[in-house]
Amino acid sequence: MWLGPEEVLVANALWVTERANPFFVLQRRRGHGKGGGLTGLLVGTLDVVLDSSARVAPYRILHQTQDSQVYWTVACGSSRREITKHWEWLENNLLQTLSIFDNEEDITTFVKGKIHGIIAEENKNLQPQGDEDPGKFKEAELKMRKQFGMPEGEKLVNYYSCSYWKGRVPRQGWLYLSVNHLCFYSFLLGKEVSLVVQWVDVTRLEKNATLLFPESIRVDTRDQELFFSMFLNIGETFKLMEQLANLAMRQLLDSEGFLEEKALPRPTRPHRNISALKRDLDARAKNECYRATFRLPRDERLDGHTGCTLWTPFNKLHIPGQMFISSNYICFASKEEDACHLIIPLREVTIVEKADSSSVLPSPLSISTKSKMTFLFANLKDRDFLVQRISDFLQKMPSKQPGGSSGGRKASTTDAALEHPLALAEATDQPSPTTPLGGRQGSSVQEAPTASQGLLKLFQGNSPMEDLGAKGAKEKMKEESWDIHFFEYGRGVCMYRTAKTRELVLKGIPESLRGELWLLFSGAWNEMVTHPGYYAELVEKSMGKYSLATEEIERDLHRSMPEHPAFQNELGIAALRRVLTAYAFRNPTIGYCQAMNIVTSVLLLYGSEEEAFWLLVALCERMLPDYYNTRVVGALVDQGIFEELTRDFLPQLSEKMQDLGVISSISLSWFLTLFLSVMPFESAVVIVDCFFYEGIKVILQVALAILDANMEQLLGCGDEGEAMTVLGRYLDNVVNKQSVSPPIPHLHALLTSGDDPPAEVDIFDLLKVSYEKFSSLRADDIEQMRFKQRLKVIQSLEDTAKRSVVRAIPGDIGFSIEELEDLYMVFKAKHLASQYWGGSRPTAVRRDPSLPYLEQYRIDASQFRELFTSLTPWACGAHTPVLAGRMFRLLDENRDSLINFKEFVMGMSGMYHGDLTDKLKALYKLHLPPALSPEEAESALEATHYFTEDSSSEETLRQEEQERGGNEDSQEKRGEEKGTSPPDYRHYLRLWAKEKEVQKETIKDLPKMNQEQFIELCKTLYNMFSEDPMEQALYHAIATVASLLLRIGEVGKKFSAPPGRKPRAGAAEEDEPPAPDPTQDPALELQPPAAGDPQAKAGGDTHLGKAPQETQVVGDAGSGEGRGSPSQLLSDDETKDDMSMSSYSVVSTGSLQCEDLADDTVLVGAEARGPPAPTRGGGTVDTDWCISFEQILASILTESVLVNFFEKRVDIGLKIKDQKKVERQFSTSSDLEQSGVSG
Repeated sequence: MWLGPEEVLVANALWVTERANPFFVLQRRRGHGKGGGLTGLLVGTLDVVLDSSARVAPYRILHQTQDSQVYWTVACGSSRREITKHWEWLENNLLQTLSIFDNEEDITTFVKGKIHGIIAEENKNLQPQGDEDPGKFKEAELKMRKQFGMPEGEKLVNYYSCSYWKGRVPRQGWLYLSVNHLCFYSFLLGKEVSLVVQWVDVTRLEKNATLLFPESIRVDTRDQELFFSMFLNIGETFKLMEQLANLAMRQLLDSEGFLEEKALPRPTRPHRNISALKRDLDARAKNECYRATFRLPRDERLDGHTGCTLWTPFNKLHIPGQMFISSNYICFASKEEDACHLIIPLREVTIVEKADSSSVLPSPLSISTKSKMTFLFANLKDRDFLVQRISDFLQKMPSKQPGGSSGGRKASTTDAALEHPLALAEATDQPSPTTPLGGRQGSSVQEAPTASQGLLKLFQGNSPMEDLGAKGAKEKMKEESWDIHFFEYGRGVCMYRTAKTRELVLKGIPESLRGELWLLFSGAWNEMVTHPGYYAELVEKSMGKYSLATEEIERDLHRSMPEHPAFQNELGIAALRRVLTAYAFRNPTIGYCQAMNIVTSVLLLYGSEEEAFWLLVALCERMLPDYYNTRVVGALVDQGIFEELTRDFLPQLSEKMQDLGVISSISLSWFLTLFLSVMPFESAVVIVDCFFYEGIKVILQVALAILDANMEQLLGCGDEGEAMTVLGRYLDNVVNKQSVSPPIPHLHALLTSGDDPPAEVDIFDLLKVSYEKFSSLRADDIEQMRFKQRLKVIQSLEDTAKRSVVRAIPGDIGFSIEELEDLYMVFKAKHLASQYWGGSRPTAVRRDPSLPYLEQYRIDASQFRELFTSLTPWACGAHTPVLAGRMFRLLDENRDSLINFKEFVMGMSGMYHGDLTDKLKALYKLHLPPALSPEEAESALEATHYFTEDSSSEETLRQEEQERGGNEDSQEKRGEEKGTSPPDYRHYLRLWAKEKEVQKETIKDLPKMNQEQFIELCKTLYNMFSEDPMEQALYHAIATVASLLLRIGEVGKKFSAPPGRKPRAGAAEEDEPPAPDPTQDPALELQPPAAGDPQAKAGGDTHLGKAPQETQVVGDAGSGEGRGSPSQLLSDDETKDDMSMSSYSVVSTGSLQCEDLADDTVLVGAEARGPPAPTRGGGTVDTDWCISFEQILASILTESVLVNFFEKRVDIGLKIKDQKKVERQFSTSSDLEQSGVSG
């Protein structure tokens, strides 16, 4: 690359001059390339260890004038080729000009100006607008791309100096972390280490310290363990590696979310030596942490944070902490974890003012809200800037606030009704149970939601607390203590959340406040107030729509808490149906997952439909991430955490649980339903209270406490069933003695049969124990563990997918299981590459994890071309992309321009496995429609000739199938519009049944080939042999075979000529064939077999079936009626004698350079091509001429060198290894060039 000229005082230290002229010197760094001795080794090592950004480029060009001692660097290069290009440019463009100058200073000024001009010109073309990466970083990125062969699209995030442990020896070098790869380069005393690992392949990533490795980072993939240490800042490096690996896992799990997250806001001021991407990732990490801490909506972006103190009126203290500001919220978190948390939505803010500073209260800021609360912050560093930011955000807030304020539910505390300002329909005391079904189809939006208060309120009646005795008194006390809390700490979103709040939650939330507090603590309230009418709109849109999710929802509706009276009638069922369907419509990636019905039915008991919907959104999308997707990844991740915590806290039980295999059975049902399905309802709901306040931490604590309480019995269990019974009986007897609801029979009580019923356990005691013994769990530790487990879970799911796909491949494919798995990994890598380097490719669209495994990864034509080029045993030089395009068209049966792994393997197998006949058959098909596209024909006229006259029975059949398929599709589409039949599992069953039908194709079924197609086949064969060691012998053989086949085609024409035309001599020396006869030749017309005509097969097949192939009869003369007799055919020996010399001389001269074999080359005789341009209009290809597959096969069998070539075994394993090496060198910049090649 060209460099801005810089002075070099000692030009020859550590460098060797290789070329020189009066104005420039080309030098090579000692230690690079061959030789160099000890000096070279030392120089190379110093370069790596001491260079502050990356390796010194091994070549450079210096500018100097004869009398000057000062040299100027003008260019450097990582390869001889690159530097030579620069050198030649200087010699061709500058030398003559420079010799005109008289003054040496002028020469130097001119050269410097010229080089600066070139750099500016290059940067103008290369630099994307707004790219503010500093120079040093840019240089490191360029070096990384060159060193590891990365494309332009691969962005470096950061690079670090560190050691890689190879065995017990540390190799000092540079670790480059890019968006998709981890790379390491080291050069020490002549030994080079170069590593490249894709983030999607990482199975384990952890920071550890052992005796052997000091504080180090361990990176595992499926086949290697890597250790890196001696970082200047190991914490920062590891955090960044975690983020990048997490992004890669997100891509494997849900590429839609991954693509959405790719766009990040750019910071306004760049920092030195930090890439924009690194800053973006840091910002993303802070955003995620901010949203998780304060339970804010997913689109909330942190703007900034600052240290300050908050005046807390309840204990008259200034609490130190951090203030966080984003576009819709001001939040505060104290330094002490439990001291105070505060969330102030800007929609609630009425006044922001700077109060007077004093020594007691420096730079205070007062914020007032609509609910008459005032918050006083002090010790703010940059108060004026902060006030300006807040006022900017306030101005952007919509002027008309969507209904209600944070005190919305507060309005009705007297009767504790759960109504709120957003209720979409007036709640009557007894809504008519017929409404939901009767009005389902034609109801208006206003009527859609029915339950505008919790179902519990409707079905429990309003029995006064006094009638409930001690329980009622206890409930009354709870309500009073919460009222006192609201009075002291505020009510609604802006409540001060302290240790006191947690204490009250742990004592149990009163029934009347449960819905309100769930909404506040989960953050669902914020989303509900900012999206008025959203739920009603979704209900209207989703009503009457049919999908796989709605089918599953209908199936599970009556299994959701059937023991509760609220769900024993149509009102509760209809409300549940609407909430679940609306959510499936909002988030099709999740749709509906089992267990969502149980959780949602409980949410509906305590809140209106709309509230239940937003609580479900908070659960599925924030509090239990990835829990309810098709593969329940989130629950599996937390199951892994639970296993890890069991090892840490209950080591003696951990091993026993692993042996019994219990953890995997219990944790999914416990976590997915938050204990609601395994514990009596009134007890489980107390755990849900704590969960909405504390998050997943509570669920893990309670699960550990349950194992701990049953440890002795579990240690004595002999099998999984016994352990499950022990735990089931225990959970059934967890009771809530304070519950005021009438007890609901618990279905799991069947497990508690036995002589002595187990002792009852109070839910509040269980919670207390869980906090006492396991409260050391922290939210950020759980996040750290989630990351570690996510790597494991997603990679094991990917391995399962790989095994499933490989099992779906038919056994007769020829590849071993290992080869298929390797091919799958290469195929998948190509698909994923399209996502991170692919831009707007069809494969760059989202992968749908709900599809069958086989359909999840697919590639397009250009990606197939790249894979084909690197894996095919038939390398055809410049002709390979053309062949790849044909193969792709042949494999892409459904014409969606994408092929899946099975289709890809079928194509590869045709080239690698089977005998000579199978391989030739595959090659033959590549030169017939649909593989041979019309554009590859000489002209439109010829294209129409061979598509009308020579279209194969196979093609006709395929068209009929497509028409039938088209009709089915259109019927399915019409069905979908009516809301009746979607493309569900039955669609896949039909496809599967089709695949299972044995379709054994014989060589008789192959259509004939016309002259145009035959010439294309010859062209492919010539190209195929050009790189073979037996090149000359193969050329001779194919020339002989081609001449022979051209003759056979001519002889065949004699017998198929119509009566009105005089038969032509079949010699290949004829100058030019007459124009084709427009009347179709009846003997050549091909009918589909469905017509019922015994002669309807491809011409020549009937006769050849009878002719003995051992006698080297080359095939029949071409007519379908068997008019040719063997005596009239040319024997192979005669042809050899007559033709071999002349044909060899014609072909070998024209084709030794395969690139010269242009379309208008005369191949063998004038039949191959007429004069190129003038006669094109009349059609230069003989349309009567045709040849069958058997004739080609029989001719090739006569040449042993051709037989050996096609029967030669090629190891695909080696090609896969090479492909993996070059995979990362794939770049979209080549797409434009490739699209120019007609394929």
